[in-house]
Amino acid sequence: MQKSLAGLTAALIASTMLVGAANAETIRWARASDALTLDPHSQNQGVTHTFAHHIYETLLDRDSDGNLQPRLATEWFVKDGDPTVWVFKLREGVKFHNGADFTAEDVVFSFNRARSDGSNLKQLHAEVAEVTAIDDHTVEIQMIGPSPLYPNNITNTFVMDKDWSEEHSLQNVQDFAAGESNYAVLNTNGTGPYVLKSREVDVQSVLTAFEGHWADAPAVTEIVYLPITDAATRIAALLSGDVDLVQDVPVQDIERLRNSAGFKIETGPENRFIYFGYRFGEEPLKSSNITDSNPINNTLVREAIELALDRDAIKQVVMRGNSIPTGIPNPPFVNGWTAELDAYPKPDLEKAKALLAEAGYPDGFSITLDTPNNRYVNDEAISTALVGMLGQIGIKVTLASRPVAEHSPLVINNQSDFYLLGWGVPTFDSAYVFNDLVHTKTDKHGTYNGGLYSNPELDEKIIALGTETDLDARNASIAEIWAVVKADRVLLPIHNQVLSYAMREGMTLPVHPEDQPRMTTVTFQ
Repeated sequence: MQKSLAGLTAALIASTMLVGAANAETIRWARASDALTLDPHSQNQGVTHTFAHHIYETLLDRDSDGNLQPRLATEWFVKDGDPTVWVFKLREGVKFHNGADFTAEDVVFSFNRARSDGSNLKQLHAEVAEVTAIDDHTVEIQMIGPSPLYPNNITNTFVMDKDWSEEHSLQNVQDFAAGESNYAVLNTNGTGPYVLKSREVDVQSVLTAFEGHWADAPAVTEIVYLPITDAATRIAALLSGDVDLVQDVPVQDIERLRNSAGFKIETGPENRFIYFGYRFGEEPLKSSNITDSNPINNTLVREAIELALDRDAIKQVVMRGNSIPTGIPNPPFVNGWTAELDAYPKPDLEKAKALLAEAGYPDGFSITLDTPNNRYVNDEAISTALVGMLGQIGIKVTLASRPVAEHSPLVINNQSDFYLLGWGVPTFDSAYVFNDLVHTKTDKHGTYNGGLYSNPELDEKIIALGTETDLDARNASIAEIWAVVKADRVLLPIHNQVLSYAMREGMTLPVHPEDQPRMTTVTFQ
């Protein structure tokens, strides 16, 4: 449920009273949604990770160009004489927020927790056989086979304090989809540059700089994080001076803000695609008037849906030019992308209608489309546009719009017949897309395969990517998998997202390709 304008205004006033006037040390940061949880291994979701990166840290990180950088690990390499073992040398002198020393045992605990059955990160560690502390500052990770690209998988695997976690019975990861909770959902103890001072879910969270952090002190010493669902209220708060930074800028406000004195806009492409997923399988859809079959399971129907889709119209009308239409669910940043795969067909309504008739649905059918309304740029408007486009070929779509905190469990629990989702690729490799969105849903793979697509032959090829050491052969296999995914229309990609950050004049925060900006990178003039 969206907050009322009065409630949002009250939250903004409270934050202003708390931090006083904006200055070079405090940033009031507004986003369209809040972190889903503070349990660092529960949800593989961008907003949640972005918030967590300020409190917790990972062994490796990426810079704004996508290059791997040291963080809690200072060195990483394949062990001499054994290509199946990765060695990580850990940063010395690091402290957790409660004063405890960071050691290899914390990494072992955290990685085992992240690859446990309850974690939404487990697929990133599917090739891990064992994690071992060699000494206080050395960790060895035994893989099931050579895994040359494994370090790419760990940039969102946060390290927790083993003793603190055991003290608060946090051995098991929060089951978010089932509505469970644990101590880590609202309480934190990381090694990151900021300490959680207070948290009121969906209203306000306050972070303060950690004086014991190993890196140089940031210019921003206090963060007031304000989830503001309503776009107009978010921008009004910026214009009135109640917030300093808006990360989710509505496309209709970009030019206005760019031309407004006292404000600036930073823009750039994001390593994220927006797509529609749908239910596969012979079982009839729960939301359809067709009760003896599943129309989506018919390849002709999926082709008809794509031919009704006008990606360029969505770019021009819905996104006001601020998107990059695509025919493949894989951004250009990512290994495996090609211009040929990126091509998409022009709309052809007559052919689409003919395909529906050939499939046995001359009068179309009904279906419900589930969409988030506060997660991606104009997410609900994109879904609304598709409803109209499909209506032109006889597919009658009912739109069900929800906040992302309610929408995500529907997808994870395979309770949606048709849904919009976005997907970033932090590993910069196609295997990340395949593991989560294409592979048959199992204990370790297919976590976000909301449509339950299953192709055992592809599954074998996807698993083999994890231990393939011949990069040319691996890339050839990636191309083969993409050819099937595109031909089967496993997913219906719309566009790659373009990001815009709006901020008050005098501060600079560059757009991060993962849409994971860090307040440690803010500079002031």
